[in-house]
Amino acid sequence: MTTTALLSCAGRPVGRYSYRPGTDGRPYLHPVTTLAGTPVTEERPADHLHHLGVSVAVPDVAGHNFWGGRTFVRGQGPTALDNHGTQRHLGWKLRDPDGFVEELSWEADGTELLREHRTVAVSEISGTAWALDFSFSLTNRGGRDLSIGSPATNGRPGAGYGGFFWRAPKEPAPPAVFSGTLDGEEAVHGKAADWLALAGDGWTLVFAGATDETRRDPWFVRTTEYPGVGSSLAADRRLPVAAGDTVVRRVVTVVADGRLDRDAAAAHVRKAVTG
Repeated sequence: MTTTALLSCAGRPVGRYSYRPGTDGRPYLHPVTTLAGTPVTEERPADHLHHLGVSVAVPDVAGHNFWGGRTFVRGQGPTALDNHGTQRHLGWKLRDPDGFVEELSWEADGTELLREHRTVAVSEISGTAWALDFSFSLTNRGGRDLSIGSPATNGRPGAGYGGFFWRAPKEPAPPAVFSGTLDGEEAVHGKAADWLALAGDGWTLVFAGATDETRRDPWFVRTTEYPGVGSSLAADRRLPVAAGDTVVRRVVTVVADGRLDRDAAAAHVRKAVTG
C-alpha cells in the first residue's frame, strides 16, 4: 500500500507526496510539475534507481545509509552493504491541498536514530511560477551523540551530498545551472550561494536556502552526468548531532515555466522567500 498527499496551487495539481508503510526507503515528492504541467522531477531513473524526486536523503547517519544504493567505504569505494535505514511515517499533523506537516522516525537495526518534523507548503508566485517551501528538523532523541556524514567525509572528494535533494528529469541536453554570480556545474558545485537555478527545456527551478544555516551549506550540483541539486549537510566534515540536539534546514524552491534569466530568478526568489 502506498499512501499519498496531493498538492495543488492556483487550482492546479503540482505535486504528489508518497510513502510506503512498513517498507525500507523514504517518503518523496513525485511527480512535481510546473503550473503548465511540465514534469520537473524523476523517479527511480535507470542511471540511479535510488533517486526519488524530491526528498531528504542522507548517505551516512551514524554509519547507516538513508540515501539508497551502495555505500562509499574509505579504501574500498562504493560497496553494497546491509546498512540501510528507513524513514518511517508516524503521522500527519496537518494535511491540506497547499501543504502538510508530518512526523517521521529515522530507524536502522530496530533503533530510532533521529526523529523528524517535516513541513511542506505550496504558494503561488505568478501565473507561471509557484514555490515549494520544504523544511525539516532532525532531533537526536537517543542517549548517545551521533553524526551525519557523506561520501566526501568518508574519502570521496567532491561527493558531499546528503540532505535536501531534487532529482530533475534527464533531457537530451543538460540543463543550465547558475547562481547569482557564477555559471556552470564546475563553478557552482560545492559552493555556498543564497540561491541556485537549474534551467531545462521549458522549465526552471530556483533553489534558495531560507535560513542562515541552510545558506551556509554548499550546493551539490550535477548537470552533465544527470540533473540533480542538493543542499549538503556534510560537504567536507561530519555534522555532529549531540544527544538532545536538533538540526534544522529550510529550502524554498521556485518552480517556473520557461527559462528564467539571472535577474528573473533572483526576483522570483525574493518573492518566494520573503512573501
